[in-house]
Order: sequence, then C-alpha cells, then structure tokens
Amino acid sequence: MAASLFEGKAHAASYQRYRLAPPPELQRLLLAYLRDKRASPVQLAVDIGCGSGQGTQVLAAHFEKVIGIDISEAQIEEAKQANSLPNVSYCVSSAEQLPFEDGSVDLITAFVAAHWFDLEIFMKEVDRVLRPDSCVAFSTYTSDVRLQYKDCSEKLTEIFSEAVERLSKYRDERVHRVLDGYKEIYASLPFKDKKRVTDIFGKLSVSVADVIGYFQTFSMYQTFLRSDPERAKALLLEMEQRFLETMGVSSNETQLELWISNVCVLGHKGP
Repeated sequence: MAASLFEGKAHAASYQRYRLAPPPELQRLLLAYLRDKRASPVQLAVDIGCGSGQGTQVLAAHFEKVIGIDISEAQIEEAKQANSLPNVSYCVSSAEQLPFEDGSVDLITAFVAAHWFDLEIFMKEVDRVLRPDSCVAFSTYTSDVRLQYKDCSEKLTEIFSEAVERLSKYRDERVHRVLDGYKEIYASLPFKDKKRVTDIFGKLSVSVADVIGYFQTFSMYQTFLRSDPERAKALLLEMEQRFLETMGVSSNETQLELWISNVCVLGHKGP
C-alpha cells in the first residue's frame, strides 16, 4: 500500500518542509487549459494524494473551494497544521473511494501522486465524481533533475544522480509509471479529450540542506532508511560533503538552483 510509504510522522514532517509545490510553469499550463476547456469557473477543486498540502495551497488562489485528500493520516495532519486559508480543507480518504457525490466536482488534480493509485478503480471514481465539462490534471516530477552552481553544475547533477541510482533497488514497482513519463496514466484516463505535456521545467533557488531534505522525502530513501538506518544516514552525509567540496564552500546554507522536469496529463470530461 502507498500509505505505508508515506505514513510515518517524521516522513510527513519532511514532506511539509522540503517537498516542492507545483512550479509556476505547471500552474500556468493548468490555468490556460481550464480557460480553454471550461465555460464556467471552477467552484470545487479536489487535490488527491495531496500529501502535506503544497499543491492544494497553490490551487486555493484560483478556485472557490479546494479539498485535499490523502490516505495518510500523518500527511493530512501536517497539511491541516500548515493551512491558514479559509477556502481549503483536508480529509483522510483513499483515491479509490472518493467521499463525493456523483457529478459534484469541477476539477481533480494529483501532483506527484497518481502513479501510486489503483488506476482502473481510481479512473472510474474520477469519472463518477466529475461534472460534465470538468477537467483533470495529473502531474509528476521526472527523473530529469539538474543542479546549477557556477561552473560545477554538471558535477553536482552527477552526484545527485549517483545517489538516486544507489537507491534503485528500493524503488517501488509503481514508480515505473513516472519513469515512462506518465504514459500509462494518460492511457488509463477514460476521456477522449486529453493530452500529455512533457518537459515542463521548474527551477527554484534552494540551499544544499534543502536538496538533501528533498532527497529524504523520496519513497525509496524512506524504504532504505527503514532497512538500514545507519547506511541511509551515511549516504546523506556523503552527499552533502561531496556537494560542499565540489562547490568549494563550507556552509550547507549556500544557495544553488534546482531544476526539475515535470510531465502533466490533462483531460476534459465532455458534456
């Protein structure tokens, strides 16, 4: 079950602190799609697999009411504690049994989450709860992650990629849906009007400590941590030291740029 990969309180706290919100480029893509496809404003948006709420909070600026759904009680508790927006609420629920009436939702999103779901059951639920003329957006980071700092960007990216590769044996089989660019998600969506958009690059300024924190949120790192805590913690220390030596700095608060490619599946349920 996906819940077991994200249920721990410490993992949920790391998600709240280090997990990335959908980048502005992805947000603009979604809003443009909605303007093109929908004749009326979105009243109810539901963010499924919301984790600690980064994506849910982004939606709140654009839609009348937003509900974040996640199967993990620990993640939902983190989301609730961080929430200060009056039009956002959260509840614990599985993606395969959504707590909404038939034809009651205008927009369904899932940011870095849809690959964990039972796709056949989930897509039936999506079709059930969406009103006619409503939309979906399912996005994920890809494996294309780049670190930019002065003239050592290539080496920093190599260090990060090597660390990810060392975790490959702890990778859940469902992550293949991410590695294939959400093609299976696209094929599973039961609407004729749909598209898959690739190479949506987001970039942000982060510290070395933030990069290490982001790495810790990976499900495969959490599996490694449970399997061999000492080696898992040693890997983080090794990564940080290699970053600092390569950059020629001593502080893990030194800023660099993190570039991540995203892919998004968009769909419109016709009238």
